[in-house]
Amino acid sequence: MKYLLIKSIFLFLLYPHFLNADVQLIKKENSDSDTTLLVIAGIHGDEPGGYFSASILATHYKINSKNLWIVPNLNQKSIQKNSRGINGDMNRKFAIIKNGDKDKKIVEEIKKIITQKNVSLVLNLHDGNGFYRKTDKGNIFNPNAWGQTCVIDQCDLNQTQPFGNLNTIALDIKDRINRRLIEDHHTFDVKNTNTKFDDEAMQLSLTYYAVTHNKPAFAIESSKNLPSLSQKVFYHLLAIEEFMNIMEIGFEREFELDEENIAKLLQEYGDLSINDNISINLTNTKKSLSFIPIKSESNVFRFSNPLGSITREGRNFVAYVGNKRIVTLSPQYFKIGESCTDTFDVLVDGVKVTLNKTSDIIVNDDFNVIEQSGYRVNVIGFTSEGLVDESGVSIKLKDFDKRFSIDVDNRVYRVEFYKNNEFCHMSKVHFIQDHENE
Repeated sequence: MKYLLIKSIFLFLLYPHFLNADVQLIKKENSDSDTTLLVIAGIHGDEPGGYFSASILATHYKINSKNLWIVPNLNQKSIQKNSRGINGDMNRKFAIIKNGDKDKKIVEEIKKIITQKNVSLVLNLHDGNGFYRKTDKGNIFNPNAWGQTCVIDQCDLNQTQPFGNLNTIALDIKDRINRRLIEDHHTFDVKNTNTKFDDEAMQLSLTYYAVTHNKPAFAIESSKNLPSLSQKVFYHLLAIEEFMNIMEIGFEREFELDEENIAKLLQEYGDLSINDNISINLTNTKKSLSFIPIKSESNVFRFSNPLGSITREGRNFVAYVGNKRIVTLSPQYFKIGESCTDTFDVLVDGVKVTLNKTSDIIVNDDFNVIEQSGYRVNVIGFTSEGLVDESGVSIKLKDFDKRFSIDVDNRVYRVEFYKNNEFCHMSKVHFIQDHENE
């Protein structure tokens, strides 16, 4: 199996990548078949059930046969702002889009992806209002609701088209989902917008663009009225899995598909790498970190989470995962050393180890960075009397000022390496036992 990421706005560590394009496309492919499911999420930035589902699909599923393509964050800037669309509704721009529209490059790129020859079926993930019912049963249970639906634009495509019987497939998906409801009132149904004849707004949508180009397309809408993000993600992933089953796409996942496990996965934000010489785990990090040593320009931010992104606010950088604002980084500008070593030696609980430049130093009791000619070590938060270089010193957890920890538990601290007043790299010391009061 090969893994390929083409075209990403921000670098994504798990896959190869290209920069400065408009759509992040993650490919999980096999050589046994051209059959490909394309999953698109994040066309509306205020519908996190879809894009967090796509993120888990990208990072925690293995595809054993046939192919899965994932666009997890189509409307990235709107996702950051938790807005339906900062430039208007992107899902109403697939029939006509003006040359000056800021969404034009993204829309044109996703059109090219949708119409690629080996795309066999398209899923567009949404969170919709209420709970769809065919008859009016109250404010949120009615025919005007979109939540908990499998949406189709028409019943059929060309009869020779694989997966072209949209209504039959949607009914099958609905029945499969309804066997695994968290609550009885979460029932799914099929919503046929009969777009060509009855819905001018939907004639401008992504799924209608797909079906008019003879691509079977469905929208999956979890309900915005579900009480938790984990429930929205549960139903999206359940629907995606059932589509993969219908398409005979072989897959494995690393977890049991239930609300509890999904809730845990949603708290895993992954790692942020900066310029390949700083690595920060975004899970459990503090909301702001100061004096991050970076370049004054042309910094490269890499995320292990496909929803990771950076935005500039004044002189600070803000890291997001989806619509979640994770950490604000206040920079301190340095020239980056070009002749720094990629490893360092450290005594960890009395044992000498050699570590790569951004590795964590995992410590029970104490650590001591071994002196290295020409290098200066700055242990952030360690109070030393008059020391310019803090290598060669045994340091315990109790020696740190908690204000300078990276994490909310006050167990992870920065260890920075400099050469000739140029920044080389940053490691982190992680205390796994509490010897603070000894």
